[in-house]
Parts: sequence; C-alpha cells; structure tokens
Amino acid sequence: MAHEHKLEIFRGLLKFKSNTSKIWGVLIFLSVVTAIEVALGITKPAVLTGNTFLGMKLLNWIFILLTLVKAYYIAWDFMHLRDEKTSLRRTVVWTPIFLVAYLIFILLFEADYVYNVYKDGYIKWNF
Repeated sequence: MAHEHKLEIFRGLLKFKSNTSKIWGVLIFLSVVTAIEVALGITKPAVLTGNTFLGMKLLNWIFILLTLVKAYYIAWDFMHLRDEKTSLRRTVVWTPIFLVAYLIFILLFEADYVYNVYKDGYIKWNF
C-alpha cells in the first residue's frame, strides 16, 4: 500500500523505503538545519554581523535562506509534492518564495526610509 511503503528505483534496483525511515530522514535533516540556525544565533560570528548585503546583515540573510529551505523541504515531504506534476510543484513552491522576496524588499526599503527620517533629525528618537 502507498501508506506503508514507498517504491524507489535506486541504480536500477527496486527498493521499498518504509515510512519510518522517511520520518527519521526528515527529522535528521530539519534538526541539522535548526541546529545550524541556533548555533549561528548563539555565536553571532563577527564576519556575518559586521558585513551587510542589500542593507541587511549577512547573518539575517542566512536565517531567511535556512528558513526558506526548511519550509520548502516540509512542503516537499509532508505535502507529498515530490509525487506531483512539475507545474503544481512550481505553483506551490515559487508563489510563496516570490511573495517572501517581495515582502523582504518592501520591509527593507521602508525601514531604510524610516531610519533616514530619524537620522536626519526630522523627528526625534523618543523610544
């Protein structure tokens, strides 16, 4: 049954992969990515916090990228996107990626504008 085993073709050999091994693989992958995020958040390397790219620290860009990787992998595995047609996969995956990129663009430009208004002295820093 589809719920018990998944049939995989591995170098010409038919092989059944159990759901238990798939769940362990997902757990390990997501745990490693989360551990990297936590380690970077605790250590905050000077190289990543001192340099900026498009108005934001490199560490923040890494967090955004790793979060998108985790979201993509969760959708790929738990929403069973790997078994769907390519057009549906692209629709489900690329739409949120473009929307997140657009949101980041808007937030960066608005935050830069607000910062410049306060920096130039039009409004006092009262918080």
